[in-house]
Amino acid sequence: MTAAPKHAPKMAELSLAQRLAPWMPMLLVPALILLGALAIPETSSWLTLTVSGLAMGMMIFIMASGLTLVFGLMDVINFGHGAFVSVGAFVGVTVLLMLGQMTGAPSLGLNLVAMMLAVLGAVAATGAMGWAFEKVIVMPVYGHHLKQILVTMGGLIVVEQLIIVLWGPEEIYIARPESLKGAITFAGAALEKYRLVAVVVGLVVFLAMRFVLRRTRIGLIVRAGVQNGEMVQALGYRLRRVFVGVFIAGSALAGLGGVMWGLYQEVITAHMGNQAMILIFIVVIIGGLGSVEGCFIGALLVGLLQNYVAFLEPKAALISNIALMVAILMWRPMGMIPVVKAK
Repeated sequence: MTAAPKHAPKMAELSLAQRLAPWMPMLLVPALILLGALAIPETSSWLTLTVSGLAMGMMIFIMASGLTLVFGLMDVINFGHGAFVSVGAFVGVTVLLMLGQMTGAPSLGLNLVAMMLAVLGAVAATGAMGWAFEKVIVMPVYGHHLKQILVTMGGLIVVEQLIIVLWGPEEIYIARPESLKGAITFAGAALEKYRLVAVVVGLVVFLAMRFVLRRTRIGLIVRAGVQNGEMVQALGYRLRRVFVGVFIAGSALAGLGGVMWGLYQEVITAHMGNQAMILIFIVVIIGGLGSVEGCFIGALLVGLLQNYVAFLEPKAALISNIALMVAILMWRPMGMIPVVKAK
């Protein structure tokens, strides 16, 4: 038997902090929930804020997950990602307004069918838009970050103006489907039905993405492309097609997130995607480039912290997410679970 190298760390020599280090990002969410329970003595208020924070975090994750994959795999800084959020919201709401009889009916089945049709319309529209956006705007500026920022920001402005032309400049107020209005009471806390649905949808999207990336062939190619794209191409895979597919999928996820976010706020505007980009970029940065798991954890942290701080000290809520990003980057400069190094 050969002896282990002298430099190889032994399990017995590792401190408790070193053993827990890989798990620390995953422990941050339950730790924040526990801190929220200690800071908010009323159980009903804490439970309501926690569900609201989880719902907000899930919707931010849906919008941000596509961007973090595009960022990690394609090395593209896409400031136009918010355009897909806005277009998804407007297309989805348009479909819901056309299905007013279904959304207004006191039937959960009809309401869910209407929601599904709205989501399919938004995903189809933003997926097609993502294909055109990548081909016309993004492809000519691969490898040039400054140009990417400029042209994608320009694309965002153009799309916002097109939305104003098609749907008008005014805010559009929308009502949720009849079965998703109101709240249910649990342990003395009022839990909005829609926020519970948002938590379930976000969790399903996360598990589906994790399954595709971890258990399928295309997921293996994507993860390998994030780590070493040149090697993947040398093995004969057409990474360019994978790039386009990931960009389309990321755009479609942004459209889904736009529908969910619009119904969450019950109002949509042409600039809503641009406004959401602040939270999206914070989540992508603190989660780590290319990391779906990091994006998921970061989104939950942002949603929970926003709701807890807004309840305890409303004025501090404006800077809470920036403070969270600074704290995370001081602890882990590459983000919580980085997949690729910053280029």
